[in-house]
Amino acid sequence: MHSNKEAKNSLSSRIPTDDAVTGENVISSEDGKPGRKPQDYKSEDFAALYDRTFKKFAEGEVVKGRILKIMENEVMVDIGFKSEGIINKEEFIGSDGKITIKEGDVIDVLLEKSEDNDGYVVLSREKAEKMKIWDDVEKAHAEGRCIKGRVIERIKGGLAVDIGIRAFLPGSLIDIRPVKNLDMFRGKELLLKVIKVNKKRGNIVLSRKAVLEEENEERKKKTLESIEEGKIVKGTVKNITEYGVFVDLGGIDGLVHITDLSWGRINHPSELFSIGDDIEVVVLKYDRDKERVSLGYKQKTRDPWEMVSEKYPIGSRIRGKVVSLTDYGAFVELEEGVEGLIHISEMSWTKKIKHPSKLLSVGDIVESVVLEVDQEARKLSLGLKQTEPNPWSLIEGKYRVGQKIKGKVRNLTDFGAFVSVDEGIDGLVHISDLSWTKRIKHASDVLKKGDLVEAVILKIDSENQRLSLGIKQLLPNAWTEFFANHRVGEILTGKIVRLTDFGAFIELYENVEGLVHVSELSKNRIDKPDNHFSVGQEIRVKIIKMDPEENKIGLSVKAALDEEERRDVKEYIEKQESSRISIGDLVGDFSDLAKKSAEEKSDSENAEKREE
Repeated sequence: MHSNKEAKNSLSSRIPTDDAVTGENVISSEDGKPGRKPQDYKSEDFAALYDRTFKKFAEGEVVKGRILKIMENEVMVDIGFKSEGIINKEEFIGSDGKITIKEGDVIDVLLEKSEDNDGYVVLSREKAEKMKIWDDVEKAHAEGRCIKGRVIERIKGGLAVDIGIRAFLPGSLIDIRPVKNLDMFRGKELLLKVIKVNKKRGNIVLSRKAVLEEENEERKKKTLESIEEGKIVKGTVKNITEYGVFVDLGGIDGLVHITDLSWGRINHPSELFSIGDDIEVVVLKYDRDKERVSLGYKQKTRDPWEMVSEKYPIGSRIRGKVVSLTDYGAFVELEEGVEGLIHISEMSWTKKIKHPSKLLSVGDIVESVVLEVDQEARKLSLGLKQTEPNPWSLIEGKYRVGQKIKGKVRNLTDFGAFVSVDEGIDGLVHISDLSWTKRIKHASDVLKKGDLVEAVILKIDSENQRLSLGIKQLLPNAWTEFFANHRVGEILTGKIVRLTDFGAFIELYENVEGLVHVSELSKNRIDKPDNHFSVGQEIRVKIIKMDPEENKIGLSVKAALDEEERRDVKEYIEKQESSRISIGDLVGDFSDLAKKSAEEKSDSENAEKREE
């Protein structure tokens, strides 16, 4: 390092000048530096010149100096004082590591001390620059002028900003609206206003909000003068919410509600725009008193519903994308802003769709038929099943009543069984058509899901989409055969299959039963049939009543006994005749027997009436 003593000795003969910065009227020195010639002084008193020159300088002032010499670690500067100043070379090193000055340059320096221990003037370029910045900041504050600054870092409560010196920008004064992410400003250059300065404490408070408010006020004035309803204006997306988009029109914000963003379906405004986007919007409503502006984006284009009736006539086939599923159907987008509904009832001719998701998914491209158009209500009804022939409209040509078919049992219910007859066509076998004779409580008693069965078509109702089937009709009707082959008055042998308090059920043939009322079980009064008869017991009965429509047969044990008694009497008479018995005796005996028989018949008829 070059010593101060060396520098002092090399310039010991230097004489102060009147103008150290310009180099005019200076005295030459031994080192050959330009200076004033001695003869120029003539009558001037040399001592007076020194006194006059030195009084111009005071510690703490910023003065101009000329770079005399750049040494290894220091820079020598001439400020026109009695001695030169020394400044640390580091103050002249730039961000790239290179020195920023050269010999002969004129710079501003701060006179910190008129003389150090070695007799040199203590100078600082860095402090001079800061002094100038402080002066400029104070002046900007007083004049309300804007200054530029670069954000250094985020600190507690706001941002640190470099304006030549470190200053503070509070978070609440960064923008007109609250800012959540302060880090986004790191490294950015901002236009700011000085709202507070304290040089003694070294505090400077800045505001960007004040600058923006002034700019907005100016732009707002111009915007309000030109804005009018129906006009298309340009703006910048300032904020996005769930219910819409705020657009800066120039000092004033307008709202585009989500319903005015698109003729089509959108879930969130962010699907269409991002903050900072420049867009064109239509002024829908302007309240000058409240300075509120309602904007529209979709209104820039024609409402697609104006042409729906012409573009999608009833009966036409169209293709669209499934955009939404609900419990009651699927919404299909035909074009932006035009959607139609496929109701769940219009999805299949034959299947009972519990939820549209069983058949369709969002994003599917489907073909459907236009069923109804309500342009005023903006409703379009579509049908999916109508794209295929209705199988029920073909069934009458394919099947006939009385035809035998085979099918698989698809479902069982309390009232019967559904049998798959054809693709999408089910027929119902009612529980009453499962058997001629058995009383079936549930179809599952005789059938299982998945069983392959044969049945007879009983009825075809295409209009109501119903097909009636019968299984019992495949077999002969035992009741019909019985009624065809037997008459009232016949005596048959049957087997007791059930005993009740009101009588006994007698099986006459397989699956054919008749009832013997308790009054017809015996000539004597019987209160409890099971005390006199047992299940499985064979018994002789007489048919006393037949009802083919209800499949009911009335029987009588008592009448059968009477019939047998009559037969015995007849045999007895025949025997008596052969033995020459008198006619009077026979008539008397037969009269008594006939009277008794008439009384018993009357009792039997009364019992039948009670049963009915």
